[in-house]
Amino acid sequence: MKLLQTEIKEIYLFLERNYSLVVIIGGATLFLVLQPYNIIWNHWFSNLFYYFMLPLAVIVLLLRRNPLDFGFRLGNPRIWGVHVAVVIIIGLPVLFAASRFHTVRDYYTMADFNILIYSLEIAVILFAWEFLFRGFMLFGLKEKLGEASIIVQMIPFALLHIDKPEIEALSTIITGIYFGYIVYRGGSYWPAFIIHLFINLALVYFVNLV
Repeated sequence: MKLLQTEIKEIYLFLERNYSLVVIIGGATLFLVLQPYNIIWNHWFSNLFYYFMLPLAVIVLLLRRNPLDFGFRLGNPRIWGVHVAVVIIIGLPVLFAASRFHTVRDYYTMADFNILIYSLEIAVILFAWEFLFRGFMLFGLKEKLGEASIIVQMIPFALLHIDKPEIEALSTIITGIYFGYIVYRGGSYWPAFIIHLFINLALVYFVNLV
């Protein structure tokens, strides 16, 4: 009985010492598991709810912190702006080449493709994705983990792509670290959102319109 009480006390002390880590990593994992099984209304709103609204509620209610501290500020555009420009310039020919892969074309070819509707929906989805990984997780973990937070947030980001073309899923290991690095250095999650949106739209446009 005494041993059990000791273990319960140790568990409590562990949770107390690592409260923010448990809340952030546990919360992000929970939201990622819940979303595929409990779609709310439609795909884009479900992503917004689980990957943006719920993390925002955790920040305010459980962590009792200012949401602006989780990447919403512009940070240092002089640092991250260079990365955005370079990715766009280099990314266009690379994405065009990637769009010629048959596995990529099979996955992203859409019947009755509507540019406006797709662009709006994917912008909402990626806004939520980027907030979960590069906002909620990275900024939430960096105080305790420092640069290691870049690696931690990459893991679930890569796993979320596991049902996509293999070349894309493998690339997310690199891009997940790179996005995290830009956000960490630039002090803002906006560059990751801009780059991620550019990559997705360019690839889908090349597949469906070129």
